[in-house]
Amino acid sequence: QLVESGGGLVQAGGSLSLSCAASGRTFSTYTMAWYRQAPGKEREFVTAINWTGGRTYSADSVKGRFTISRDNAKNTIHLQMNSLKPEDTAVYYCAAAYQYPLSIDAIKYWGKGTLVTVSS
Repeated sequence: QLVESGGGLVQAGGSLSLSCAASGRTFSTYTMAWYRQAPGKEREFVTAINWTGGRTYSADSVKGRFTISRDNAKNTIHLQMNSLKPEDTAVYYCAAAYQYPLSIDAIKYWGKGTLVTVSS
């Protein structure tokens, strides 16, 4: 029901835009978020946006570089990633929850992820 796209290989300092398309139901009333999981590490929170799109918050590691947005009419969310670093390399997951701010335990739906690789 959540399908991510836009992952790929990019050089350090570059930009990449991810999208998450929702299907099967409307996610306009859900908090939407991005998580990521690097090889050998636990899944970690990246950024989230409330159901109206008026409030967002992000992990300190991506503040000022990543921007989350949503288009409820199109049932999609986006993640604009700028000034990418090798440590941003991970599988990025789209997630939906009925909680804001959210915790990983509150996630109701997960996408299957898209791989982002940042080369040095």
